[in-house]
Amino acid sequence: MTKTKPKENRVTMAHVFKTIIWPRKNQLFLGLFLIIISRLSGLILPGASKYLIDDVIPSNDLDMLKWLVIIVVAAITVQAVTSYALTQILSVEAQHLISQLRSKVQKHIIQLPIRFFDNTKTGELVSRIMTDVEGVRNLVGTGFAQMIGGVLTAAISLGLLIYISPLMTLYVLVPVIIFGFISLKAFSKIRPIFRERGKINAEVTGRLTETLGGIRVIKGFNAEAQEIKSFEAGVERLFLNVKASLTATSFVTSAATFLLGLASAGIMGIGGYMIMDGQMTFGDFLAFTLYLGFMIAPIVQMSNIGSQFTEAFAGLDRTEEIMNRPLESAGGQRILAIPHIKGDIRFEDVSFAYDEGKEVLKRISFDAPAGSVTALVGTSGSGKTTIAGLAASFLNPESGLITVDGVDMQKITLESFRSQLGVVLQDDFLFEGTIKENILFPRPDATVEKLIQAVKAAHVHEFTDRFEDGLDTLIGERGVKLSGGQRQRIAIARAILADPRVLILDEATSNLDTESESLIQASLKELMHGRTTFVIAHRLSTIRQADQILVIEQGKIVERGQHEELIAKQGRYYQLYTYQARI
Repeated sequence: MTKTKPKENRVTMAHVFKTIIWPRKNQLFLGLFLIIISRLSGLILPGASKYLIDDVIPSNDLDMLKWLVIIVVAAITVQAVTSYALTQILSVEAQHLISQLRSKVQKHIIQLPIRFFDNTKTGELVSRIMTDVEGVRNLVGTGFAQMIGGVLTAAISLGLLIYISPLMTLYVLVPVIIFGFISLKAFSKIRPIFRERGKINAEVTGRLTETLGGIRVIKGFNAEAQEIKSFEAGVERLFLNVKASLTATSFVTSAATFLLGLASAGIMGIGGYMIMDGQMTFGDFLAFTLYLGFMIAPIVQMSNIGSQFTEAFAGLDRTEEIMNRPLESAGGQRILAIPHIKGDIRFEDVSFAYDEGKEVLKRISFDAPAGSVTALVGTSGSGKTTIAGLAASFLNPESGLITVDGVDMQKITLESFRSQLGVVLQDDFLFEGTIKENILFPRPDATVEKLIQAVKAAHVHEFTDRFEDGLDTLIGERGVKLSGGQRQRIAIARAILADPRVLILDEATSNLDTESESLIQASLKELMHGRTTFVIAHRLSTIRQADQILVIEQGKIVERGQHEELIAKQGRYYQLYTYQARI
């Protein structure tokens, strides 16, 4: 049975009108008014030229010539002023819209589930937020107003052309209609190209972000050449996509040049014949030619505006695709806010799979009473981090139940639960900035006293006192200017300052040397006191005092108990512990 290809998410003009154009109707109507004034002012010159040649010059009327020049100059001035005002009003509003959309997309993305981020490159998301929405400037900016103004100008010019010569106008309309048909077909083909460009650009940006972030690994393995090759391949794909769109748009432009050139050649012949036959004055012919330019110019411009609109819609397609992803709190179940959590956590027959049919956890059940320390041990890939992720509400169980103080965790609002959650993760992620800013991250308004308490409890002052700027020392991106142990102590200080009810320690002492570890153990003991704590540690010596130790193997709890009990059993925990003791 063949799989049905998922339907592409395509934004409609009705949706764009309702969500983007109509809310900015005041600016757009003002812009349209200005462009109408501008285009009407532009139509004065052809009429003035006809009047100059047919009436003013033959009658040697200098007074009328003076007024004619004044009127033309006034019309040109109005055009210049309205053009400037149009750019100021619509272009600024377009950039404002872009900033709003970027904020909206970022807000949505940051509230998506953890599993989404596990499967998506950071650089790709940056491209989605910063690049995909840029095309909307063509919908709200001068492009939209120019399109409407161009249609209006072309319509008025067409009426004047028919008035001057119906025969020549009919001849002109044939290539114009053919050109319009070609344009519609071409732009329907270009939209998927622009959509694919956004995807390629996101992939290339994602890989580039990874490359720059992992530069030490790349240099350490002398892998610069393969990264350069990988980036060049991505850039080549991007080039081929741009080439395809340029080919399509240049075909439209070439078709316009050819068809409208034929129209001009025909008008030259027909007009010349009619002047010689006395059916048309030279002034009429000049006016017809100028009005024809006013009608054709917007039509040719449409090819450029059409390309911009197509790019905008392709970007909105991708933006809408990401905005349609359900939020982490979607479903309407998370409605209970718990101001104060005691910390009784229970797992009842909990199963979980990252990929369908491949269970990582299999019917896990245990109690973690308030204030207790639960240690999770086992080999890599056994499911320890998954259990911690479930306890932190980063993941939701496929089946079974997790309760907090007797309440289903999936019914508790994420905000109320996570405001009482603290995490010290294995990768001890730090933000670019100062040591103080990183410690204050969970509680930016914390007092100086609370900050100093956290700093001392985590023994951060042991190394910051040696720095010239102390806590105001800049640590670089991801804390690259610090050692692993220093980064870990800052992460622990951050958790201490958060003062959580539920604490997740994932390899919290993995990056510490023996001296640092001895300093931190006392701090962790103080931090864990009175808090429901989940500790993941390969170094089993760090969890001897845990209230319960769960030994996880292949997604199941194979042993549970305290350190001395498990050692006495001489089972799997005993094997792991004695193996480490020999190393």
